[in-house]
Amino acid sequence: MVMADPSLLRELVERCESLRRSLARGGGSIETARKLEDATTGTRQLDAALFVARRQLADPLARRQPLHQSEPSGRNR
Repeated sequence: MVMADPSLLRELVERCESLRRSLARGGGSIETARKLEDATTGTRQLDAALFVARRQLADPLARRQPLHQSEPSGRNR
């Protein structure tokens, strides 16, 4: 599977969420709706796309964090 660059993906998720909030508050204009459409080109199910994007952003964080603290070198049990 092709993975988006995490910084780009994070920016897109934040932009989509911000635009959706603006539209939900009723403060969204035609311009806001167009920006949301531009940000989600090719996406028919925005909620599903945002869910997958958030998981992709979380996965690298989980892999970088150790499951447990490693013992300092030279210490034997």
